[in-house]
Amino acid sequence: MPPPPPNLEPGETVVASFDADLDQRLDYAQERIVLTERRLLGFNEGVWQSWTLDPTVRLKTSEQGTVGTLEILSPDRQLAHWRYTAGLVAGARGFVQKWQTQRTGIPPVASVCPSCGGPIPPGEDRCYVCNPREEKKSLAALLRLIGFAKPRFAMMFIAFLLTWASTIAAMIPPYLYRPLMDDVLIPRENWNLARWYLAGLLGAAVLAWILDWACYYVSAWVSERISADLRMRTYSHLQRLSLEFFGGKRTGDLISRISTDTDRLCTFLSTHLVDFITNCLMIVMTSAFLLWYNVQLTLIALLPFPIIMWLVQWARKRFLSGYHQSNLAWADMVSVLADTIPGIRVVKAFAQESAEIQRFRDSNDAVLTSNDRNNFTYSFFGPTATFLTTMGLLIVWMFGAAYVFDAVITLGTLTMFIAYITRFYTKTESMIRIFSNIQRAAASATRIFEILDRVPSVPEPDQPVIPGRLEGRIELQGVRFKYGTREVLHGLDLTIEPGEMVGLVGHSGAGKSTLINLICRFFDVAEGVIKVDGTNIRSFPVEDYRKNIGIVLQDPFLFYGTISENIAYGKPGATRAEILDAARAARAHEFILRLPDGYDSIVGERGQSLSGGERQRISIARALLIDPRILILDEATSSVDTQTEREIQAALETLIQGRTTIAIAHRLSTLRKANRIVVLDRGNILEVGSHQELLIKGGKYAALVKAQTQLSQAET
Repeated sequence: MPPPPPNLEPGETVVASFDADLDQRLDYAQERIVLTERRLLGFNEGVWQSWTLDPTVRLKTSEQGTVGTLEILSPDRQLAHWRYTAGLVAGARGFVQKWQTQRTGIPPVASVCPSCGGPIPPGEDRCYVCNPREEKKSLAALLRLIGFAKPRFAMMFIAFLLTWASTIAAMIPPYLYRPLMDDVLIPRENWNLARWYLAGLLGAAVLAWILDWACYYVSAWVSERISADLRMRTYSHLQRLSLEFFGGKRTGDLISRISTDTDRLCTFLSTHLVDFITNCLMIVMTSAFLLWYNVQLTLIALLPFPIIMWLVQWARKRFLSGYHQSNLAWADMVSVLADTIPGIRVVKAFAQESAEIQRFRDSNDAVLTSNDRNNFTYSFFGPTATFLTTMGLLIVWMFGAAYVFDAVITLGTLTMFIAYITRFYTKTESMIRIFSNIQRAAASATRIFEILDRVPSVPEPDQPVIPGRLEGRIELQGVRFKYGTREVLHGLDLTIEPGEMVGLVGHSGAGKSTLINLICRFFDVAEGVIKVDGTNIRSFPVEDYRKNIGIVLQDPFLFYGTISENIAYGKPGATRAEILDAARAARAHEFILRLPDGYDSIVGERGQSLSGGERQRISIARALLIDPRILILDEATSSVDTQTEREIQAALETLIQGRTTIAIAHRLSTLRKANRIVVLDRGNILEVGSHQELLIKGGKYAALVKAQTQLSQAET
């Protein structure tokens, strides 16, 4: 039940409130704290309490792990506190800021976004993280594309010259209209001269067509290569980013950035940019010519132009924000596809087809809504621009006709002027319509450079030490690690000798996988050091160091392709004989030969056409082929049946020979042959010893073995 409303005094109003979702025992409950202009009111354990806004009273928030605490403190003690889950952190911090403002009358330096907890600068009305105001940033992102164009500046310069030449060619015909009208058509004489003028018009049109064709081809050639370089650079940078980055991103969003966003940039560079430059040149050159020819009539013709520029400024912000939201909605829709298509077996197994259809419908509707919002802006923007340009032409006709009647200008001059000003406003209207594509491209460029600007949390060393072929001696000295503010490893010290097999056991959350991730350098330690062969692993180039490590995971990942390609993944240049030897050692050769195409059989995406045991033995063969000095076994036999486990164990015995091996095993019986077993509990090492030594000791390990033995007996 929600808490009852507080008993307010006459004239007292609520300024802010915060609803906590945990009680003092950390069970889910509904608690509340309310701020008025006079006091604090708190609903805690079924009772409302009240505190005045005493200057000595403090309000404080703190987070530990996934639980936060909001406290009311006096100078000497805690008056009350509320507990809440991690999702309410931003709300709790925002409430404290409201309290500080109410108590002191001074607004905080920055408010807090209720969605993500990010800072909102004073005077701003939205969060830069959730709904960023990207105007300057996005335009800067477009300019950064110049860096990708540098290798092709020569072709870009040729494209610019072609654009400039085609613009000049397009300006020739209107200039010929005046003598054609005044000297030929109106007096109806000198037809031979008319042929020359008509030939000039035809020649200018053909020349402009040839130059336009060449310009568009060169621009398309350059833009395709720029976008290809951008895709390649973005994908390469993604491969070098740390696992921490991917943990906070959706696959569909990243795919959308590399595919859809780069394609939009290619279209912009090849088509819209050329049109935009051509239009700008035409507008500038036409304006200069008309001002030189007749200042008064030109100024009259340009009366609607300031209104058009204001319209552009009005639409710019809306287009940028709209396309940013459209990109997010599109990425979310692609993410649904990236989730459900690879996981279609799970979807069908749990009969969730209808739910997934609804999820896709929701994301598709979000795309539709964001696009409708953009189309609404564009549907007003485009016709309004057309109307204003039409008004500009009408004004020219009105004043031009009066000037002709007053013999200020000739009819040929008016015809020429109308032709030029028509082109001016036509190009202006075209440029305005292109502007929405510029904003779309700017939003796409921003999303791509958000990836390229991301710095790996596992950096390469400044002075690298090439590891070569390692011996495999691993030393952990005072190793600590944190996920955010939560420390999960607390000063571990451990030495593993070359060729030794060490087992890691402990309950879920003990820190086993975290320790392996640190040894593989998927993450870097917060404190302490990890050494291999006496050298800090941070001194090794990441790629060279990991070439000495082989990993066999609980759920092995196979790529779409043949069996042989998957086995040779870590060593692409491996010969067929090496692949066969690795498969035999992994006890995979026999079942591979039973497949329709043997080693050339397609395994399907993620290896779904194979059983779990078959995928595991292929992953063991993959690890054997690279001949690693350090071997990581992460629950390699936990998800298979007993017979398959025996086959995998036989393959593993071959794999671990002469290698430093660290094994995580759910089934403790698989660690009987380990030289030592390390028992972890809540980020600390409790016990270290062989299987027999730890059983005799009768500690945590012995209790785990006993529990598993009893469970096994009960199941049989």
